[in-house]
Amino acid sequence: MLRDTGREARRLAVGGDSMPERRICSFTHEEIDPGTGMMFIKRDGSVFWFKDSKARKNMLKLKRNPRRLKWTRRYEKGGIK
Repeated sequence: MLRDTGREARRLAVGGDSMPERRICSFTHEEIDPGTGMMFIKRDGSVFWFKDSKARKNMLKLKRNPRRLKWTRRYEKGGIK
Protein backbone atom coordinates (compact mmCIF):
# COMPACT_ATOMS: atom_id res chain seq x y z
CA MET A 1 0.00 0.00 0.00
CA LEU A 2 1.50 3.34 -1.04
CA ARG A 3 1.14 6.47 1.07
CA ASP A 4 0.56 9.95 -0.28
CA THR A 5 3.81 11.60 0.85
CA GLY A 6 2.73 14.91 -0.66
CA ARG A 7 -0.09 15.20 1.85
CA GLU A 8 2.31 14.49 4.71
CA ALA A 9 4.78 17.10 3.42
CA ARG A 10 2.04 19.72 3.14
CA ARG A 11 0.84 19.02 6.67
CA LEU A 12 4.34 19.49 8.07
CA ALA A 13 4.98 22.62 5.97
CA VAL A 14 1.82 24.26 7.28
CA GLY A 15 3.02 23.78 10.85
CA GLY A 16 1.65 20.36 11.75
CA ASP A 17 3.66 18.87 14.59
CA SER A 18 5.62 21.19 16.83
CA MET A 19 7.28 18.37 18.77
CA PRO A 20 9.52 15.78 17.10
CA GLU A 21 8.35 12.19 17.35
CA ARG A 22 9.95 10.17 20.17
CA ARG A 23 11.28 6.79 19.10
CA ILE A 24 12.14 3.62 21.04
CA CYS A 25 15.27 1.56 20.34
CA SER A 26 14.34 -1.84 18.87
CA PHE A 27 17.11 -3.59 20.83
CA THR A 28 17.52 -1.85 24.20
CA HIS A 29 13.96 -0.47 24.42
CA GLU A 30 15.38 2.92 25.50
CA GLU A 31 14.02 6.24 24.28
CA ILE A 32 15.96 7.83 21.39
CA ASP A 33 16.60 11.57 21.61
CA PRO A 34 15.40 13.65 18.63
CA GLY A 35 18.10 14.10 16.01
CA THR A 36 20.01 11.00 17.08
CA GLY A 37 19.77 7.28 16.41
CA MET A 38 19.61 5.22 13.23
CA MET A 39 16.82 3.69 11.20
CA PHE A 40 17.42 0.28 9.57
CA ILE A 41 15.00 -1.22 7.04
CA LYS A 42 15.27 -4.93 6.26
CA ARG A 43 14.58 -6.34 2.81
CA ASP A 44 11.19 -7.61 3.98
CA GLY A 45 10.20 -4.03 4.86
CA SER A 46 10.41 -4.22 8.65
CA VAL A 47 11.81 -1.07 10.27
CA PHE A 48 14.21 -1.02 13.23
CA TRP A 49 15.32 2.05 15.20
CA PHE A 50 18.61 1.93 17.11
CA LYS A 51 19.88 4.31 19.80
CA ASP A 52 23.54 3.79 18.91
CA SER A 53 25.90 1.56 16.95
CA LYS A 54 26.35 -0.72 19.98
CA ALA A 55 22.66 -1.69 19.88
CA ARG A 56 22.67 -2.04 16.08
CA LYS A 57 25.73 -4.32 16.04
CA ASN A 58 24.45 -6.48 18.91
CA MET A 59 21.14 -7.11 17.13
CA LEU A 60 22.09 -7.34 13.46
CA LYS A 61 25.69 -8.54 13.38
CA LEU A 62 26.12 -10.47 16.63
CA LYS A 63 22.46 -11.63 16.79
CA ARG A 64 22.29 -11.31 20.57
CA ASN A 65 19.14 -11.57 22.67
CA PRO A 66 18.51 -8.28 24.53
CA ARG A 67 16.89 -10.15 27.42
CA ARG A 68 20.26 -11.74 28.25
CA LEU A 69 22.24 -8.47 28.46
CA LYS A 70 22.18 -6.53 31.74
CA TRP A 71 22.71 -3.13 30.08
CA THR A 72 19.38 -3.29 28.19
CA ARG A 73 15.97 -2.44 29.59
CA ARG A 74 14.65 -5.76 28.29
CA TYR A 75 16.91 -7.73 30.64
CA GLU A 76 15.12 -10.58 32.48
CA LYS A 77 16.58 -10.71 35.98
CA GLY A 78 15.38 -14.20 36.89
CA GLY A 79 16.59 -15.65 33.60
CA ILE A 80 14.87 -16.61 30.39
CA LYS A 81 12.50 -19.55 30.64
